[in-house]
Amino acid sequence: MRHASEPSTGLRARKKRRTRAALATAALKLFAERGYEETTIADIAAAADVSPRTFFGYFPSKEDVVFAEIDDRLEEVAERLSRRVPGEAPLETMRRGIVGIIEALVTGQGEYGAVQVRLVTERPGLRARALQRLMDVQEEIESRLRELCPDIDEIDAVAASGIAIGGMQAVIMHCRKHGYDPLSMSAALDRAMAIVENGLGSVAALTEPRISP
Repeated sequence: MRHASEPSTGLRARKKRRTRAALATAALKLFAERGYEETTIADIAAAADVSPRTFFGYFPSKEDVVFAEIDDRLEEVAERLSRRVPGEAPLETMRRGIVGIIEALVTGQGEYGAVQVRLVTERPGLRARALQRLMDVQEEIESRLRELCPDIDEIDAVAASGIAIGGMQAVIMHCRKHGYDPLSMSAALDRAMAIVENGLGSVAALTEPRISP
């Protein structure tokens, strides 16, 4: 029974991801065409060919759909940081976890990435939500770092999580705001990653290989 149910479970998960992505893309498209205030949840649901009730199964509010892609990617970063490789330095674990997400962000949202950034920049309510999300993610990454490096200094953990998340997010927002093409955005994120790694390399606990218990 377990083997028979696995494909179905995977199919449901993929369908949910597609529906969530369709809602997010439809929302940003409508925000660009009609304006944020003028777009209703019913409009977004109709554009994604689902019901408003289905919308609320994925997002608590219209504000939350603006952050759908970023929330998903940052959640992936936190999840990947929990995957340890014997003998791997924590800094390498971080790099391995972030690189795949960077590749997805380069192609994510396409022409609507700039719409997303503009909404967050111009609307105080969305700015406040973005700040809260950033703080929550930094705390999550800090917690993951402590798991990777039980001996890491408290300030080192706080600073490292802030550098990693703050630095990458700032470059992503900049690239989308100014309409970077995928190739240019990829190059910019590679440079940002190098800067982040250079800063984190000064934390000894992150560069020492961890031995599996």
